[in-house]
Amino acid sequence: MNYKNLLTEIKDNIGIIKINRPQQLNALNTETIHELNDLAHQWSKEEKIRVIVITGEGKAFVAGADISEMKEMTKQQAIDFSEMGHRVFSLIESQEKPVIAAINGFALGGGCELALACDIRIASDRAKFGQPEVNLGVIPGFAGTQRLARIVGATKAKELIFTGDMIDASTALSVGLVNQVVPHENLLDVTLKMAQRIASKGPLAVRLAKKVISRGIETDFATGSSFEVDAFGECFASGEAKEGMSAFLEKRKPEWG
Repeated sequence: MNYKNLLTEIKDNIGIIKINRPQQLNALNTETIHELNDLAHQWSKEEKIRVIVITGEGKAFVAGADISEMKEMTKQQAIDFSEMGHRVFSLIESQEKPVIAAINGFALGGGCELALACDIRIASDRAKFGQPEVNLGVIPGFAGTQRLARIVGATKAKELIFTGDMIDASTALSVGLVNQVVPHENLLDVTLKMAQRIASKGPLAVRLAKKVISRGIETDFATGSSFEVDAFGECFASGEAKEGMSAFLEKRKPEWG
């Protein structure tokens, strides 16, 4: 399917999504969010895709939600818009497949929230991050108050959200907001190499690892450990463990199918 605001490509078991509204700094309007929702549903069923990469066209990853669309919203319209963003970002976060954000520039407001919904965040050295919503008299509406606090801690999240300050990539790395920072010209290459490494591993094992980590951090240690035990057994029930171990002993690459 062709999208108005997204560029898509599938190669080497990697699905690449590029937000493509460069004149609007890739701001998320309703149409773009609906397109992300549709694509996320489609790619969740696409077996040949093992890893998803999200990036932006031009000098922004996503510079927020579309203010021109929001400024005249009523309370109910704002609630509906926020709920829509929550649903779509939750869908991205809960994808069985790992999702990597290649953050090429401004990741502000809804853009920072989109990056937070991804499993791994790799930033260009030109990237900028922030939740500047209070400058507009609102708060983050796409789960930024929740994900940011879980990732960088409540105290740092409060500082960033209360002040609306923008931080650079090196600061984002120091507070744990991103996994690594790379030279801008190497961003996609580094991201795709990581995606390829992940895609070469046991696909069920990777999906189960993501599921267990995501579920486990939301509960107590003992319950999370029980999730791990069950998933460990599932690897063997699927036959994937046998293939992986056989390949190791036979000194060959595994054939995951």
